Amino acid sequence: MSLFPMTHNDLCLVAVKWLQRANSAGGPGCHVAISECRSGWTGEIPDAIGFRAAGFDDGSTVVECKTSRADFLADRKKAHRATGGLGNWRYFMAPAGLIRADELPEGWGLLEVNQRGHVKAIAGLAVSYREGNGLDMREQTKIWRHEADRDREQFLLVKLLSRVGDVEKMNRNLKSAYAEQQRLAMRVNELNEQIRNNGLRRFARGAA
Repeated sequence: MSLFPMTHNDLCLVAVKWLQRANSAGGPGCHVAISECRSGWTGEIPDAIGFRAAGFDDGSTVVECKTSRADFLADRKKAHRATGGLGNWRYFMAPAGLIRADELPEGWGLLEVNQRGHVKAIAGLAVSYREGNGLDMREQTKIWRHEADRDREQFLLVKLLSRVGDVEKMNRNLKSAYAEQQRLAMRVNELNEQIRNNGLRRFARGAA
């Protein structure tokens, strides 16, 4: 029986938003975050997973959402829990009080969600996000890091990317857009310089 007003799907959406949140706001700052996407024709389907590529803490973060004790206790029986699984950093997300920190599998964090949907890190790397201590963050990043199943993560990302259509066409369009943006920015700078010079010349003539 669920103790939480949110459904499992609601909690997955909260997890995706948390994955996208910047470190300074208490999240892992993932550039890509999705819910319930298959990582192979069989095997793990993470409730939410995010990928970050921006520094020493590059990698993947998995969030498993639980709205009942029975679901949490059954999770440890899943085959991929014993063989590795997805996510360099891993968390359970649950309503406050449903899971105790001392019940977590080794290396897993805990995210509690209140009835308003606010997320609080109880255990794991996320506890250090708001503290802003770079050296401590690097150390905690190593302590909580898992070896992720890269083959399955690659499968997941390729399947996800395939849904957007012609990826090479999109890549070319993006390159063209960035080039045009740079050209326009340079032109704006040139016009601003011309305006400034014209203003200086008018000021000089007026002062003569």
